[in-house]
Amino acid sequence: MKTAFVLGGGGILGAVEVGMLRALLERGITPDLVIGTSIGALNGAIVAHEPTLTAVDRMTTLWRGTELARELYGDSPLRTVKRAVSSGTHLADPEPIRRLLRAELGDADFSDLAVEFQVCASSIERAAEHWFIDGPVIDAVLASAAVPGLLPPARVGDEHYLDGGIVNSIPLGRAAAMGATRIFVLQVGRIDRPLTVPSKPWEVARVSFEIARRHRFVRELAELPPEVEAHVLPAAGTSPRDDSLLAYRDFSSVEDKIEATYLASLLHLERLGIS
Repeated sequence: MKTAFVLGGGGILGAVEVGMLRALLERGITPDLVIGTSIGALNGAIVAHEPTLTAVDRMTTLWRGTELARELYGDSPLRTVKRAVSSGTHLADPEPIRRLLRAELGDADFSDLAVEFQVCASSIERAAEHWFIDGPVIDAVLASAAVPGLLPPARVGDEHYLDGGIVNSIPLGRAAAMGATRIFVLQVGRIDRPLTVPSKPWEVARVSFEIARRHRFVRELAELPPEVEAHVLPAAGTSPRDDSLLAYRDFSSVEDKIEATYLASLLHLERLGIS
């Protein structure tokens, strides 16, 4: 049996994936393959580097202390405005994220990781889904997490990349294609929320993206071969408020979301008798 952890995108809601990871590892469930998109690539890189509860403890400290959230999304409003005006393309600086990742991973290549790891990003030049499976891990993660408008396109080699969530937000099908026969899906809770007709201009893009995200995920879930079992872990403590325009800067409930999702996932696994 080949076990895969699939970590989807979701911005600051990616904190809930840490609760899921703790529940899985406490049950003795470890991955043979880790696949990540966007913030899921960042969380996935750390667990692929060290698939232990010790690593999850460090991730929890980063998220609970909001250090990770602030590095990703928490620059001062004035600095954010200045960067947006000067760059014309983005609000945040990716260098603090690079430093944080280097502190966790060093200069690791994919071949240095304890567990096979793959990262999804969106190639601008080829207008295509791209999978990083070798080379420097940090470059791949920054490419996958380059949220349009928030972070600049990431250059790796001769190409430029944007957030992997544009093309494959929860890459379930990739795990099956790589031979996984047991897949745990770590998602941030949005796929369960009912969508409503947008009433504001900025809601149109969000709803459109959610339709595309959910359509692909549901299709890939339905198309899994019968020998592949997939378990979608429950995200807890999230709500439609987390989809508001400025929610990406709200760190106030990160700790509660991690804990609530950990308990919900642990109960889910116990009910299924999975270990």
